[in-house]
Amino acid sequence: MLRGISPLLSPDLLATLCRMGHGDTIVLADAHFPGHSVNALTLRADGLKIADLLDGILPLFVLDDFIPDPVAMMAPVPGDTADPAVEATYRAVIDRQAPGTAPIAHLERFAFYEKARGAFAIVMTGDTAKYGNLLLTKGVTPVA
Repeated sequence: MLRGISPLLSPDLLATLCRMGHGDTIVLADAHFPGHSVNALTLRADGLKIADLLDGILPLFVLDDFIPDPVAMMAPVPGDTADPAVEATYRAVIDRQAPGTAPIAHLERFAFYEKARGAFAIVMTGDTAKYGNLLLTKGVTPVA
């Protein structure tokens, strides 16, 4: 165990976050996302909720403030709906951990898959929230 780091973050996830550079993206995916067929670097966080993982990551991870959409979710397909409470939960975490972050963008399903293909990594969670997938873009870590 390490002090000040969420116990929800596995050693592999911590190493992945550390290896990412500014502009790299990571997907926090729900349990139904086709992570392993979309991206070779897919980590498992089975049993965890995306919001809890987000809460553990954001104290260690600067969101990119040089782009308009450092955080994005998958938009519902036409004729379907998302639960607004899912986005509200993510937004509450973001507002607490990274205040001033731009609104969460919404990407069409296949555009989201394309972004996931080019992501640095995907983290498969146990979350079953419909349209709960979240894409984060890492920013420049300030020098202390």
